[in-house]
Amino acid sequence: KGSGSKDRILHDDVKAFVKSILQGGAATGGAALPAVPEVDFAKFGDVDIKPLTRIQKISGPRLQASWINLPHVTQHDLADITELEARRQELKGPAKERGIGLTPLAFIMKASIAALKEFPKVNASLSSDGESLVYKQYYHLGFAADTENGLVVPVIRDADRMDVYELATALAELSLGAREGKLKANQMQGASFTVSSLGGIGGTAFTPIVNAPEVAILGVSR
Repeated sequence: KGSGSKDRILHDDVKAFVKSILQGGAATGGAALPAVPEVDFAKFGDVDIKPLTRIQKISGPRLQASWINLPHVTQHDLADITELEARRQELKGPAKERGIGLTPLAFIMKASIAALKEFPKVNASLSSDGESLVYKQYYHLGFAADTENGLVVPVIRDADRMDVYELATALAELSLGAREGKLKANQMQGASFTVSSLGGIGGTAFTPIVNAPEVAILGVSR
């Protein structure tokens, strides 16, 4: 909605609109998105209507806001993890003795931290006024967790200070909290980079939605 003369849309109007979307606000009349047609699905057969969960209601607009406001450019590549997997198998025994399930994701996070340290712009965020980059001196890694109630992103704080055993432990504890719906708000905040792993369901490549206000995301397929 324009605030200028004769309802003209000003630069400040656009900035305010983008800011509200990034903060999870729903797109209103000013959006250039065409409306999805309403359909009476019951005309074509039996339907079952279930209300959205609280997480789905929150994550939907945020994912849409990220998709609209952040440019998504995807680079696919293949990685030979033969040696990594051999090393993981060696460590699985000692890990099991400590009650730890050692998944590939723990190693992927270690590799991500090494890459983030080499390319610090990827561990940054654009300032709200669009005038500068905020370089974070910490490495808090988020990971996408699909639950029955919807998508959540738990955050492992100071992941760079952890070995693979500690990362695997944190992954297991936060994943359990996500599945049981027991994560606290501060356990889903402050990530500087996010990893989304679909290795468990196969596939060759995919494009995850960037977790704003982060600037990039790693999507891992089998």
